[in-house]
Amino acid sequence: MKAFLNICLLLLWFTPGWAHFLVLKPSIDISDKRVPVVITAKFTHPMKGAPTMDFEIERSGVAVLNKVFPLKWKTLHDKKARFYQSLFKPPLPGVYQVFVVPKPYFEPFEGRFIKQITKVYLCYMGMEAGWDKPLGLEAEVIPLTRPFGLWEGAVFVGKAVINGKKCSHCVVEIEYLNEEALKVPPVFATQKVITDERGYFYYTLPWAGWWGFSVIGEGKPIVKDGRKYPLELDAVIWIKAYPKPSR
Repeated sequence: MKAFLNICLLLLWFTPGWAHFLVLKPSIDISDKRVPVVITAKFTHPMKGAPTMDFEIERSGVAVLNKVFPLKWKTLHDKKARFYQSLFKPPLPGVYQVFVVPKPYFEPFEGRFIKQITKVYLCYMGMEAGWDKPLGLEAEVIPLTRPFGLWEGAVFVGKAVINGKKCSHCVVEIEYLNEEALKVPPVFATQKVITDERGYFYYTLPWAGWWGFSVIGEGKPIVKDGRKYPLELDAVIWIKAYPKPSR
């Protein structure tokens, strides 16, 4: 574990570039009307805007009030790879936690498997209770800032839990979902912070839009072709910041 953390810290300071994220984006994240929600799941480099990379969904659902509703996914393709969409009709008011657990994928360049367990929130029909309730996922970011209804410039605080334990001194990669084709130097593409001893991290949202946070942890090694490979187990959360109103 110590060696793994040392490698992460070296990557933090010496490796600028584009991070890969499982993007989980609803068509709306706040609604006071009974409308269906289209949820898109895509594996890509958010700030770069490409390419889309293949992944498979192991399990998924939408949790609310101690209930979990399954999601049915439609497989779509772009020029590079497949991605998924699901139409969800919230049955009642509440705060919905959408989650996707992907199958681990092998990254040959890094010589390891990577698994990004991802969440996003829906605030539906004015209900706000339950947004800080963990789902008990293998890797999870528990928000300490309400994860919806945020202005740009707000400070987002999260707690990272990996394998039921606080993820202390873990690297957190942060990227903007760049749907406007903004041009930034590679060193600015992926912002990075480190969790404290309690597993907490803090980040000020610089401008409006969707922001992804990926806490990099460690899971149980995976055996492939008779060889044991490390598993990077990431806890990912997506939140949306809104433009400040003009005065």
